[in-house]
Amino acid sequence: METMKDYEKELERSFRTIREGDIISGTVIAVSEDEVALDLNYYTQGIIKVENLSNDPTFDVFAEIFPGDVIEATVVALDDGAGNIELSKKEANDVLAWDKLKELMAQDAVVKVRIKEGVKGGVVTYLEGIRAFIPASQITSDYVEDTSAWVGKEIEAKITTVDKEKDKLVLSGKAVAREKETEARNHKISMMVPGSVLEGTVESIMPYGAFISLGNGISGLVHISQICQKRIASPHEVLKEGQKVKVKVLNTNDNKVSLSMKALEEEMVDTEDAGEVEEYISNETAGTSLGSLLAGLKL
Repeated sequence: METMKDYEKELERSFRTIREGDIISGTVIAVSEDEVALDLNYYTQGIIKVENLSNDPTFDVFAEIFPGDVIEATVVALDDGAGNIELSKKEANDVLAWDKLKELMAQDAVVKVRIKEGVKGGVVTYLEGIRAFIPASQITSDYVEDTSAWVGKEIEAKITTVDKEKDKLVLSGKAVAREKETEARNHKISMMVPGSVLEGTVESIMPYGAFISLGNGISGLVHISQICQKRIASPHEVLKEGQKVKVKVLNTNDNKVSLSMKALEEEMVDTEDAGEVEEYISNETAGTSLGSLLAGLKL
């Protein structure tokens, strides 16, 4: 229930002194092609002309500003000629945005931005109303040759440079993209079951073993001791790059895939031995027929 004290606060706010250059906040009550009207809790409303909303040349007032939004803006004039207080979000942004950008960088925060245009050496976007540059090598995990293909796309990025004096804001999407790739890869690895038999391609050969590509961006190591049953001095004695091989998953500890070719050889040997034993038992059974048993009896 509203009390007299609540009304006193409202009256106090409505009669407070507002000066040119002050940064004040207001709630959006109307949006048009030309301007945005704000409720300032004052005896008159505030008006921000569209050209004073953002530095972004592609800024769309109907897509970015909605009734109920709270906006901070600088007082440009106490009377715009129609009895309203004229404000500029751009001017307030030039003061407030840089501090917020520094805070976001200190937090190592991930931000979403939409790429506006391709320029020499990278692309341009806007964050907190400030023009930002993303180098071609930092758009995603790999270097981007055709930056124009990224125009209009939304990416996640981190802030790497904030320099208000030089009007310099630099972002990087590379670190975020690589983190996501690592998360996706680790998830795929976690789904692999030790003991599974897979087919892969020899990707590279090292003195200590061979890396096998299993597809989906996952590779595993067959240590030299797990390549074959016989002792070898170098993996090159048995394997060559590009060769198709079957491997058994030993483990996925620490998101590293350990593989074995030797284990499959051992399984084949065990299977062959089991077949020989089965054949021997079958022959022995044939030799102990009823006739053979009767022949051994003394009547």
